[in-house]
Amino acid sequence: MPSLSPAALLALAVLAGSAMDATIKRLIETNHVLLVVLGRYLFGAMFSAAVWIRAGAPAISSEMWRAHSLRGLLIAISGAGFFWSFTVLPLAEAITYSFVGVLVIPVAAALMLGERLRTSSLTAAALGFAGVMVAAQGAPGAEQSPLHAWGVGAVLVSAILFAVAMVLMRARAFNDGPVIVSLLASLTPAFFMAGPALLLSPPPHWGDWPVFVLLGLFAACFMYLLAQAYARAQAQFLAPIYYTELVWASLLGYLFFAEIPRPQIYLGALLIIAAGLLAAYDERKRNRLDSASVPPP
Repeated sequence: MPSLSPAALLALAVLAGSAMDATIKRLIETNHVLLVVLGRYLFGAMFSAAVWIRAGAPAISSEMWRAHSLRGLLIAISGAGFFWSFTVLPLAEAITYSFVGVLVIPVAAALMLGERLRTSSLTAAALGFAGVMVAAQGAPGAEQSPLHAWGVGAVLVSAILFAVAMVLMRARAFNDGPVIVSLLASLTPAFFMAGPALLLSPPPHWGDWPVFVLLGLFAACFMYLLAQAYARAQAQFLAPIYYTELVWASLLGYLFFAEIPRPQIYLGALLIIAAGLLAAYDERKRNRLDSASVPPP
């Protein structure tokens, strides 16, 4: 998709990811969450493998396998925690808390890739934390939802791990290419999830196999578009696009699960989104100033 901008590619990725999340929430109603996580990555790997073959089956070196293994482990753990949270949280609420990962990306990029960490990024992180606190207000008590707090914690931990995985993808996407990156982003987590899922899960509900296939299609589109976007632009530039996911999550949650999040969720989301936009605006402004200060060749 050479004609699309990185922002447009990521917007499409977010749409595919939202559809994937809704499909996962549907599947965990009748299947063990570990099995659904495995299905997400296994079927996603099958579709990604088809894209890889169509692209001429570019070589995957042993160095690539080693480099993507850590990322695959982080994605597997992150996915398991995030998808489990769907069993105790409305879709839009889980997505709102996951936005914290966007605010972690600049810090992770600074530590891992040497990208310059702005003061605005730290300010945005503090504002985002305040947003999480606001979103947590009015949550159901332990009597109504005993695992609600665990669900929130699972989302926050998974968001941080996924942010680190995205920065690792940024480090590999330019050299390895989006085809290989998207394939290994599904194949390596599937490898790590296979043992726990097969040992600890009851058999799947076999009538759901078409939904598992649909899940794989959404997952493959999500990772391929994500890799395309991150191969063309810095993580800090793309971060705000993630916030469109709240719109899709709210719509899909209402249409398919009759979920109406409490008002505090949206108030907290506004703070988190404002934090991300603040960091992104400052980053773009500084990038323009840096570009203007470089003399022409």
